[in-house]
Amino acid sequence: MTYFIGIDASTTATKALLIDREGKVVGVAFQEYPYETPKPLWSEQAPSLWWEAAKVSIRQVIKQSGVKGDEIAGIGLTGQMHGLVLLDEKGKVLRPAILWNDQRTGPQCNAIRERMGKERFIEISGNNPVTSFTLPKILWVQENEPEIWEKTRQILLPKDYVRYKLTGDYAMDRGGGSGTILFDVGKRNWSTELLETFNIPPAYLPKTYEGTEKTSAVSTQAADDLGIRPRIPLFGGGGDQQASAVGTGAVREGIVSISLGTSGVIFATTDSPFIDTEGRLDTFCHSVPNKWNLMGVMLSAGGSLRWYRDTFYKGVSYDDLLKGIEGVEPGCEGVYFLPYLTGERTPYADPNARGAFVGLTVRHNEKHLTRSVIEGISFGLRDCYELIKAVGVKKIDQVRVTGGGAKSPIWRQILADILDSEIVTVNTTEGAAYGAALCALVGSGECNSLEEVCDQAVQVVQSTEPGEQTVAYNSIYSVYHELYPTLKNTFTRISTEKISN
Repeated sequence: MTYFIGIDASTTATKALLIDREGKVVGVAFQEYPYETPKPLWSEQAPSLWWEAAKVSIRQVIKQSGVKGDEIAGIGLTGQMHGLVLLDEKGKVLRPAILWNDQRTGPQCNAIRERMGKERFIEISGNNPVTSFTLPKILWVQENEPEIWEKTRQILLPKDYVRYKLTGDYAMDRGGGSGTILFDVGKRNWSTELLETFNIPPAYLPKTYEGTEKTSAVSTQAADDLGIRPRIPLFGGGGDQQASAVGTGAVREGIVSISLGTSGVIFATTDSPFIDTEGRLDTFCHSVPNKWNLMGVMLSAGGSLRWYRDTFYKGVSYDDLLKGIEGVEPGCEGVYFLPYLTGERTPYADPNARGAFVGLTVRHNEKHLTRSVIEGISFGLRDCYELIKAVGVKKIDQVRVTGGGAKSPIWRQILADILDSEIVTVNTTEGAAYGAALCALVGSGECNSLEEVCDQAVQVVQSTEPGEQTVAYNSIYSVYHELYPTLKNTFTRISTEKISN
C-alpha cells in the first residue's frame, strides 16, 4: 500500500497527517511548543522546535497507523506563513525566527511605501506591506542587527526550514514565496526589482516550486532519524491558508472558503492574479499550479464570540449560548456589534480599531446581544466578500465554511443570509496538513491534478441556502458599514491619546 504524509509546522504545534492513495486519513499526530515574546509586540520562535516536533510527529503517526516506513511515497509541507528564518553559509540558524504575528516592523512598512511608492509595490507584489509579512522583518534585521545580516546567506520560511532538515536542500513553494511580498506575483517568482530596491541578494533566496512539484528528497540522515526510507520525494505544498483551501476543495474559481476560527479568513481561488490596488486584500499564488488566491482576514471572528462568552457567560457552552437567538429578528432591534477587539486587518488595516456595541436601549436583552455578536462577525466577513467581488471575482458558486463557527446551524443560516450565498460544510476537517498531503499524492502521480483528487476526496456534508431574511440584511448591513468610518477618529483618539478628567 502507498501512503503520503502532510506536515504542518504551525505557530503552536507541528502536525503529521497520513493519507492513503484514495485521500483517506489513516493517522494524525502532533507535538506542541511555545513561542516567545521577548519584548512587547515581539513574537519569536526557535526553528529547532519545528524540526524536533516534526520528527516526533512523523514517528508517532507511522507507529500509530501501523504503516511501514518504506510504504511512504511522498511528503507535502505546509505551515505558518511570513516568518523569517536566517541561516549562515553552513546552514546554521543565526537568530530566533521572527513570526507572522510579530508587530515590531511598523517603521519598516512605512519605509517600504516611501522608498518605492505604495502603488508600485502593490502592482508588483500584490500586497500592501504590513507587519505580518517577511520583507519588513528582513529590513528590521538589516537596520537593527547588522551583524546578523552580515552573516546571513539563506532566507527561509518556517516550513521550509523543516524541508531543509529533511533533505539538506533549500526550496520554497510559490504560495509561501508570494507571502514574503518579495514576489512578482503575476510571474510567480522572485521580483528582481524588489530584491534590488531592498538590497537582498538573489542567492539568499531558494528556488521556488508549484505546490505539486517535487522539490527535493529525504536525506539518508533524516531517513535514519525517522525510520523511513531515504529518497522519499518532497513536494512544494503551500502556506497554511493555501493548503487549507486545498484541504476543503477550494481549488477552482467559483469556490470560496471561509475559516471561522479565532480569526476569520475568506479565501477565493482565481485563474488570474486579481490585485486590490488599495491593498486591502492579499493576493498570493495558490498551491494549485498556475492559480492564485485573494484573501481577506478578520482578526477577531470566533475570537469575538469567545471573548463575549468568557466575559459574560463563563463556563457556558457555545450551543447553550446560542440557544434562542433564532427568535430575535435580524438586526437585533437596532443593536450592532463591531468585532474589532484586536484591531482589524481587512478591510481597514487599522490597529487602533476597537470593538463596540452600538444602539443599545433598555429593551435589549442577552439574546439580542448574543445575536448581534454573530451578526457583527458575519458583517465583517461580508466586508471581505464584497471586496473580493469588487476587485473582479464575479463567479462565486459556493462558499465552503470550516472552523468552530461552522458547527452552528443558526450561524450558518445567518451567514448565508448576510452573504446571500449558499453555505456548505465538507467532510474534511484536518485543514492545512491534509492539503499538503494531497499535494504530495498528486505530485507522486497517483492523481492527475488537485482538482481531480479534491473531487474524489472532498464531499459536501451540509448545505444552507440564503432565506427570506436576505433583503432585510442588505439594509442592516448598510448601517453596519457606516459605523467604522464614523468612529474611526474616536478609536484613534482612544488608542493614542492620554485622556484624563
